[in-house]
Amino acid sequence: MKGLVTARTVIITVVPTVTVVILIVCTFVILRKRQKRKHLLNPIESIHGDDTTTAESLQYDFSAIQAATDNFSNANKLGQGGFGPVYKGKLPNGQEVAVKRLSVGSGQGDLEFKNEVLLVARLQHRNLVRLRGFCLDGTERLLVYEFVPNASLDHFLFDSVKRRQLDWEKRYKIIGGIAKGILYLHEDSRLRIIHRDLKASNVLLDADMNPKISDFGMARLFTLDETQGNTSRIVGTYGYMAPEYAMHGQFSVKSDVFSFGVLVLEILSGQRNTRFRNGESVEDLLSYAWTNWREGTSSNLIDPILRGSSGIVRDITRCIHIALLCVQENAADRPTMAAVVLMLSSLSLSLPVPSGPAYSMHNVGNPENSLIQEYNSRMSRSSQNEVSITELYPR
Repeated sequence: MKGLVTARTVIITVVPTVTVVILIVCTFVILRKRQKRKHLLNPIESIHGDDTTTAESLQYDFSAIQAATDNFSNANKLGQGGFGPVYKGKLPNGQEVAVKRLSVGSGQGDLEFKNEVLLVARLQHRNLVRLRGFCLDGTERLLVYEFVPNASLDHFLFDSVKRRQLDWEKRYKIIGGIAKGILYLHEDSRLRIIHRDLKASNVLLDADMNPKISDFGMARLFTLDETQGNTSRIVGTYGYMAPEYAMHGQFSVKSDVFSFGVLVLEILSGQRNTRFRNGESVEDLLSYAWTNWREGTSSNLIDPILRGSSGIVRDITRCIHIALLCVQENAADRPTMAAVVLMLSSLSLSLPVPSGPAYSMHNVGNPENSLIQEYNSRMSRSSQNEVSITELYPR
C-alpha cells in the first residue's frame, strides 16, 4: 500500500513537470519559426532591426549642414544626382563632406532612404564612397558622404583635354578598383547589394585617382541566399541597363556585370556608349566593339591616347574581350564579378569566346526585336544628355 502511494506521488509530481517542460519547448520552437518566417517575409526589417541606434548616432542637425554648405549655395553645388543636387560642405572641425539633398518629389520613399542610411554606413571598402551621416528634418532629407576631390570619372573620361591625364596605368587601376568594389557589394559584404545604376558619373576619383563607387540610393537589398528579383519599377540609365532589366524588370548580380562591361568599353575608348563616334558617323559602342573583335581589329576601339607599344595594345585588347563577356545578351553567359576580378588580375588565364552583345540587332527573327529597337531609339533620343530612369514600367 505504501509503495502504491509512493508511485502515485511520483506520478503526480513528474507528469506536471514533464508537461510544463514540453509546453516550454513547443513555445520556443513556435516562436523561432515565427521569427524565421518574419525574417523571410521582411528581410530589410529583420536585418536592420537593431541597427536604428547606429543610424541615429550618425544623424546631423539640419542647421549644421545648412551652415556647412553656406545654405546650399550654388557656389558649393557639385552636381545634380538622380535624386537631387549634391553640395560640398565644410564641418566645424574642418572636415570636407559631400551632401546629397534629396528632392521632395524624387520618388525615394522612407524605406529607400532607410536602406541607404543603414546599408551604406556599414559598408567599408576602399572602392566605395563612405557615408558619414544623414539628416532628417521635416521634408528635408540629407545624406552626408566623404568628399572625393577629383569629381566623377565622366568629367575626365569624356573631356578631350582632361582625358589625357588618364594613361593606361590609371585606367587599368580604375577598372580593377570598380570590379573589386562591385564584387564586395555582391559577395563580400555582410549584405548582398545590387547597385542597378553603375555608370561613369557614379564612379568618383580620389586624390590618387582611385575609383570609389557612389550613389546607392537605388540599390536593391538581398539576404545572402537570394541572387535575383523582379520589379515593375525600373531605376537606372539607358545604355548601361541589361536587356532583361530594361525590358522585363528582371535584375540580378548579372545586371551589374552588364553595366560594368559597358563602363569598361567606355574607359578603353574614351567615348560614351550612346554617342560613340567612328570617323564622321555615330554608332552603337557595343555593336562596334563586337564587330571589330570578331574581325580581329579591336585596336580600332582603343582611345588614340592609349595607342603605344604592342604590349599595351595587347593588354587593352584583353580588357575588351573581358568587357564583351560581360555584355553578352544572355545573363547566364555573363561571368560573375569574382570571375571578372580573376580575369583582370591573371593575364595568363585563358578567356572563353563571348557571344553577341545585347541590343546588337543580330537576331532578326527574334520577337523581342521590337523592344530592342525601342530601347535603341530611346538611347539615341537621350544621347544629348545622360538620362537616369527613376520610374519606368516595362512591358
